[in-house]
Amino acid sequence: MSRWAEAISKAGELPNYLLIDGQKIAAESRDQIETFDPGSGLLLTAVAAGKASDVDHAVQAAKRALNGPWATLAPKARGRLLWEVGNRIRQDIEHLTLVETLDTGKPFNDAKATVERTADYFCYYAGIVDKLEGTTVPLGPSKVCFTERVPIGVTGHIVPWNVPISMVARGLAPALACGNTAVVKPAEETPLSAILLIELLEAVGVPPGVVNVVPGHGEEAGRVLSEHPDVRHITFTGSIPTGKAVMAAAATHLASVTLELGGKSPHVVLRDADLDVAVPSILTGMYKNAGQICSAGTRLLVDRPIHEEVVDRLVQGVESISLGHGLDNPVMGPLISDRQLASVAGFAQRARDRGVTFVTGGDKAQVAECEGGYFFTPSIADNVSPEDELGTAEVFGPILSVIGVDDVDHAIDIANGTSYGLAAGIQTKDISKAMRFARGVEAGQVFINGYHSAGDTVPFGGMKESGIGREKGLAALDAYCEIKAITVTF
Repeated sequence: MSRWAEAISKAGELPNYLLIDGQKIAAESRDQIETFDPGSGLLLTAVAAGKASDVDHAVQAAKRALNGPWATLAPKARGRLLWEVGNRIRQDIEHLTLVETLDTGKPFNDAKATVERTADYFCYYAGIVDKLEGTTVPLGPSKVCFTERVPIGVTGHIVPWNVPISMVARGLAPALACGNTAVVKPAEETPLSAILLIELLEAVGVPPGVVNVVPGHGEEAGRVLSEHPDVRHITFTGSIPTGKAVMAAAATHLASVTLELGGKSPHVVLRDADLDVAVPSILTGMYKNAGQICSAGTRLLVDRPIHEEVVDRLVQGVESISLGHGLDNPVMGPLISDRQLASVAGFAQRARDRGVTFVTGGDKAQVAECEGGYFFTPSIADNVSPEDELGTAEVFGPILSVIGVDDVDHAIDIANGTSYGLAAGIQTKDISKAMRFARGVEAGQVFINGYHSAGDTVPFGGMKESGIGREKGLAALDAYCEIKAITVTF
């Protein structure tokens, strides 16, 4: 037995079922989806693949639960349940981290941080449950008008594969805080931690049917969930074309949507930047999770006088990045799948064919003891044209595109030159230029002298084709509540 097969066996019996109304069941079709360890290519398990009838079963369970014990819980009691979910996640953190590492391939410490973040989401929103207050509206001496924030109903959560367990939590925790019920459709590549998480919810006392999990393919489960007439809100993270399809499906029954649809985020380095601070920020902002982060700083816009020095420093940093299986805790792990590896390699080859220069990387990687893994070298493409595919398209892999700029205004123009608008960053000691960029760039989050420094209580979402709505923080609650106005005449 290889060391990776042994590690998989130590994870114990992996969940391979749908979880509907508190019951572990097979898909009605008995179809399954195989899920693999990206670091070794070994099969982890085959998980039930839900289809239309399974989705309907889950939605009906969630609909019934809206009028069950969940609806009669006092806000304080619901908050305590969510807090206890956070506690249970922390108690099981080693096992959840092992499963998340095996399912996603990411370094163990990174996976552990995402599990901790999952617990934080539940605890954060637990404290908000009994503070969802309404307002009063003055209408004169013979009337009283007040508003209440009421649950929107059954919510659907279509979750991506790059940060699966915390992405479930970032939508599910505020939905539950507002008193809704839910159906979760995890990505077919990474279904395991979602099932384990919902089992923890039920273990601490969340009533059966309040949250249901239906793994499955997007077309067979995600689409059906989006167009189901009893689902009142859909939260989706993924590609622009799929996001548009989700929105169109939800529109057939006028459900609301929260869409986070990726990015091609610019990271600007002006000539006065402290490069000892800027270069590490560029590296972590780009190569964390092998570049498989929607808000990664994939376009580096460098002031021309410091272009060469910045690139030289980045090459040194990139070439020191260790590659390996997630359980060995390298700096960078594999890509999620052989399909994603082929996609990233395709971007690199097409760029070479156009004459783009890679100053480091640009190829698939071979890692000792991980011959079946999906590895790509951390890469830098230099002097990329802003209009080039590497300057406009979301690669979702570890390829940084370096683009020269003349000044902050030129940087703003180039930064705004794509259809995306998710995140942006700038490195400079000049606060006036930093604020000019922050106000001028079309992005939902802007980082000044610290890429990805905002944390998980700060509203997150995109402008333009990067999406609709906001997740995280108090802003996320708006998607999961209806405002009901009640007027009394006396």
